[in-house]
Amino acid sequence: MDFRFSAEDEAFRKTVRDFFTDEYPADLLAKIKNGQQVTKADYQRSERAYNDKGWVAVNWPQEYGGTGWTPTQKYIFDDELERAGALSVVPMGLLYVAPVIYTFGSEEQKKRWLPDILASRTFWGQGYSEPEAGSDLASLQCKAVRDGDDYIVTGTKIWTSLGHYADWLFCLVRTSNTGKKQEGISFLCMDAKTPGITVYPITTIDGTQYLNRIEFDDVRVPAENLIGEEGMGWTYSKYLLSNERTSYAHIAGKWADIARLKEIATTIQSGNRTLLDEPAFAQKLAKVEVDLTALEFMVLRTLSAVSAGETPGGASSALKILATENAQAITELFLEANGSNALPFFPDRNAADWHEGLDIPAYAAPTTAAYFFNRAQTIYGGATEVQKNIISKQVLGVS
Repeated sequence: MDFRFSAEDEAFRKTVRDFFTDEYPADLLAKIKNGQQVTKADYQRSERAYNDKGWVAVNWPQEYGGTGWTPTQKYIFDDELERAGALSVVPMGLLYVAPVIYTFGSEEQKKRWLPDILASRTFWGQGYSEPEAGSDLASLQCKAVRDGDDYIVTGTKIWTSLGHYADWLFCLVRTSNTGKKQEGISFLCMDAKTPGITVYPITTIDGTQYLNRIEFDDVRVPAENLIGEEGMGWTYSKYLLSNERTSYAHIAGKWADIARLKEIATTIQSGNRTLLDEPAFAQKLAKVEVDLTALEFMVLRTLSAVSAGETPGGASSALKILATENAQAITELFLEANGSNALPFFPDRNAADWHEGLDIPAYAAPTTAAYFFNRAQTIYGGATEVQKNIISKQVLGVS
């Protein structure tokens, strides 16, 4: 197993790094570093900058506008993106629903939706979780009843990331109550402006509106918006989630966070020494670095396997657990470094001066907000407990 990058890969890395230095919108980088809430226009401007280079759809087949990159090049691109502190593409359209559309959708659906996703003209939201169906998606109850050429959709979706920005929604809906509960689920796309769809914001403890509850009240959706076959939504969702759960590592971003944490810790006095020299803090920091190194090599090992034509299998669940727990551990150290500077309340994060007047260091508010936001990482995309069940079945063979 060779973890070294070839000369061609290093040349590619330089090309990507130069793009983030010279061409990516500098004002977006400043906004992200300041911890401000990112708008729909910001996401779309970022994606269009990637698309201008032909880099926005890294996982798509070339016939639909994909890059044709090797797994190693994809890793390098993500690594440099994280290093620069730039915005990742919004996953709901480019990473989640698009692969389902070009794999299982009709030719008409591909022509209808893929070009607008590629050009960032449409913003998609994911309707999976419900108040009584989170990681156990098979228990969902949002129903779609066939009525002529339409489905009538009634129910609730919750924790919909960036749903308030969505032009289109892709949802898992129940079209049958017979047989196994997984067999009655279908994959349906709908225009978010359709009468009967109402989006309710959920403001989270980090001061952002990122999540939403969406109510469907007798929403009439054309049957032509059904992806694939009725009752096959569970199969399509598993395909989608396999893409979702391999995208959590963010190795370079975590190393950048650790470097920043060390820099901050050298400015904080703890008795007659700095916080960085405090043995208890240094021990916790060392553990985080060791865990991140292990995670990085696991990612590279998985990358090597994928490059050889193998599939990640249960490794994607293990990566999800390790990556999200490591992210939380890093933000916990930031919170410890912030101390009482983490206490001031901030009502929102929309304005550029959102943390001014709090009489705290500039780094304290954004890093405290990141701590709050990252508490959910071990829940969304399949809770840690669910990932452990997957590992026990797929890796350990425990039934």
